[in-house]
Amino acid sequence: MRSLLRLMRFFVPYRWSLSLGFLSVLLAGVFTMASPLLINFAIRFGLNPVKENGATVIHGNVGFLLLACGAIVAFAIGRGLSAFSQQYLGESIGQKIAYDIRNEIYDNLQRLSYAYHDKVQTGQIMSRVTQDVESIRMFVNMGFLRTLYIFVLLAVSMVGMFIINWQLAIVSIVTIPILAWRSFRMARTARPIWLQVQENLAEVTRVAEEALTGIRVVKAFTREDFESQKFNKASRDQADLSYQASLVNAHNQPLMQGLGAFQIALTVGVGAWLITRGQLSGPNLLTFTLWLNLLQLPVRTLGFAITFIARCISSSERIFELLDAQSAVQEKPGARALSNAEGHVRFEDVGFGYDKLSAVLQHVDIDATPGKVIALLGPAGSGKSTVVNLIPRFYDVTQGRITIDGTDIRDLTLDSLRKTIGIVQQDVFLFIGTIRDNIAYGRPDATQEDIERAAKAARIHDFIVSLPYGYDEWVGERGVTLSGGQKQRIAIARTLLLDPRILIFDDSTASVDAQTEFLIQQALQELMKGRTTFVIAQRLRTIMRADEIVVLDRGRVVERGRHEELIKQEGLYHRIYDLELKDQQEALGEIVSARAAAAPGEQRNGHGDAAAPAMQPAPSASGGAA
Repeated sequence: MRSLLRLMRFFVPYRWSLSLGFLSVLLAGVFTMASPLLINFAIRFGLNPVKENGATVIHGNVGFLLLACGAIVAFAIGRGLSAFSQQYLGESIGQKIAYDIRNEIYDNLQRLSYAYHDKVQTGQIMSRVTQDVESIRMFVNMGFLRTLYIFVLLAVSMVGMFIINWQLAIVSIVTIPILAWRSFRMARTARPIWLQVQENLAEVTRVAEEALTGIRVVKAFTREDFESQKFNKASRDQADLSYQASLVNAHNQPLMQGLGAFQIALTVGVGAWLITRGQLSGPNLLTFTLWLNLLQLPVRTLGFAITFIARCISSSERIFELLDAQSAVQEKPGARALSNAEGHVRFEDVGFGYDKLSAVLQHVDIDATPGKVIALLGPAGSGKSTVVNLIPRFYDVTQGRITIDGTDIRDLTLDSLRKTIGIVQQDVFLFIGTIRDNIAYGRPDATQEDIERAAKAARIHDFIVSLPYGYDEWVGERGVTLSGGQKQRIAIARTLLLDPRILIFDDSTASVDAQTEFLIQQALQELMKGRTTFVIAQRLRTIMRADEIVVLDRGRVVERGRHEELIKQEGLYHRIYDLELKDQQEALGEIVSARAAAAPGEQRNGHGDAAAPAMQPAPSASGGAA
């Protein structure tokens, strides 16, 4: 009941529609149960039995009978209109409540930090947003209003029965407490089963979503049969649980029907005995019987209504788990907006851990002045990604502080902080839509000229205009219709369009070919101009351009400096260089030598790399990317 009471707050905005729904239920119940009374009056006053010559002759009052028939038809029409209004309002309110709940769930999910999304399964969320909300929608009409309608019928009929004959009324309602008890027992039995049904449905959704998302991996490793077996097991569990829930209802329905038949037989038998004693008339017994017949279907469907209520309670519990989820990153009351940022980022004795048992970062100090390029280097698991995720407050530090222009980032509004930071992630995500939509994702109001300027700076404009629809070319799910290099440069254009003062770049050029790397490096040079930049470095060319290299190991800064300084030390950087970077430098030296021989006058840049050649490789049909 606690879940149902909490659910009532979603009903409050539609209280007037609910009031009309209640009125429709009341009128439908009154019109339904008044029909047997009209038949009673028609028999009693429209037909006048008289004994003539020892035989009973019936004299009919034609006018009254026609009036009674007209009233019966009018009540039937009123009943139909009330039933329509009840159904329409119930469905309308249910859809509006479902709409509000889905929006509130989605808004809360958007506000939750990385820490929450790291733990929760997407399939579980999708199931709750769809199936569980649908159970609540059905509860409004089939559970809430339907149960109210049944109780209105019971109330009207019981009042009428006691008015006509209290002895027979007691006999007629003797099974109602048994029916109510049985429905309550069924609800208690069905509720945990329906909860399992909903949870397993989430598992079915998760298995299907995971297999379809990773379909390329599935096919590459020929694991189609294995994935089919996983889905078959989840589907079989769903079928078994649904069967158990249906079995509970199937056991209940025969008992409900049997009790209804027993009730009518008992009422007719006792009523006939009362007639023989002159304590009851035939029309009144007919009215009792008609009332009981009209109650049969609604009372039998009470079990269905209780089932909808049980499903709603189970779904409400799962939905409120999403609505009650709190983000680990909270915006302070009175936080101020960050405006006109220069981009001076400082890590002051920063520590972080995903839990209290293990620290991911310890005593990290970094001073990135405006326009400076900081390269983060270290073995896997050293904390590089964690460092850059702390700057936009995807996670909050557990020790020390991070400042931008001298202000603790926890004192800034999240919106203004993240608008100051541009992020180009290693796992580039593109949305289903046009290339224009993806580039302008952070600035929907950007003009076509702005979008093209960003695309040209990212070295992707020529490829885009070579496509059949240009900037209106449709991008498939997660950008599957584009290569890795093309997606990377579109992501760079998307970030360039924001013109952020602070840039975070997770270098993914290690997974692309030389031509694509060259194009991305050109785009990065444009992107980094005048910005404070943090780069998770994997390529020597990026590392050598950095103003400071911060070497991390097990969450600690173990070395820092420029390439020329660190290579002279016998530390971790030197070992990484020997294992991973030396081959790159040798290959780069060969390329430089070859270009120098071909063009002796070619100039060098300040970092010792060959300057970008004047001739850029022309993009092929696939953009020249991997």
